[in-house]
Amino acid sequence: MLNHCLSVQVSSDFACFTRPEFKVERVTYPVMTPSAARGVLEAVFWHPQFTWRVLEIHVLKPIRYVSILRNEVNSKAALGEGKSFYADLVENRAQRHSVVLRDVAYRIYAEPVVNPGVADDVAKFRDQFRRRVQRGQCFHRPALGCREFAAEFGPADDTKPIDHTEDLGWMLLDLDYGSGKPPFTPLFFEARLDRGVLSVPRNGGAE
Repeated sequence: MLNHCLSVQVSSDFACFTRPEFKVERVTYPVMTPSAARGVLEAVFWHPQFTWRVLEIHVLKPIRYVSILRNEVNSKAALGEGKSFYADLVENRAQRHSVVLRDVAYRIYAEPVVNPGVADDVAKFRDQFRRRVQRGQCFHRPALGCREFAAEFGPADDTKPIDHTEDLGWMLLDLDYGSGKPPFTPLFFEARLDRGVLSVPRNGGAE
């Protein structure tokens, strides 16, 4: 089945796919989440006439964690004429602990799903995506969970997934944007890594 799907390979020195049950301190899932994979695909090629459906995520390097401290800000910059925001002020600064992944690589398999009422053939979008991946083109630099963890991407190769199987528990699948306004509803699924392969359910998840 995956032979007919689109694929892209991504890698980075660090990644953080934050678990929502942790609040201030960021702790990553052990593998890339489907919503993060969709973010990578949309960074390479986004179009309003289709949406991405992630099918599988292959973990290509051993799962390794590292703890880091990062300087962050406590408040948001206020927009408007004459308003300034200084991140170097003591009251705006905070140092927070994060548990992130180190030296990661993934292969994402997905398919574009044409939106209702769109007459264009999906093959057109498939070809455009393949060309962009081959040329290294993107709308913005893909990142793995956090903006500072920028990712390299390119055509998928024949690297085998890691030989690791584990029940990962409930994992964030995506957000339900059906209401049209925040707060959006998070959707979860029971994730399992089977010999380095995370399969993504097609029929949504549990709220």
